Amino acid sequence: MNTNHADVLKIIQECLEACNTCFDACLKEDDVKMMAECIRLDRECADVCSYAAQAITRNSPFINEILELCAKVCEQCAEECGKHDHDHCKRCAEACKKCADACRQAIA
Repeated sequence: MNTNHADVLKIIQECLEACNTCFDACLKEDDVKMMAECIRLDRECADVCSYAAQAITRNSPFINEILELCAKVCEQCAEECGKHDHDHCKRCAEACKKCADACRQAIA
């Protein structure tokens, strides 16, 4: 694993945690229906971050494509979470933006 990927791995893991925290907190909100798309994207984002982290640690030959997908999903999750005023959504949106940027820099 190159050092560039070691840095992005840490950011991906932070995003994964933020998405899981947001996912769990959204399920406890009063209006869960309003949070449905946020919950869906939290789950997608956490899954793709988990996959990207695994791909980095096993030095996958598809790492650039996986990081590109990770960046795309993170951007969509950040956009959705950014629509909500909850602290967990704001933190998740920040983590997702940071992760998308890190993934794009790693493959640049």
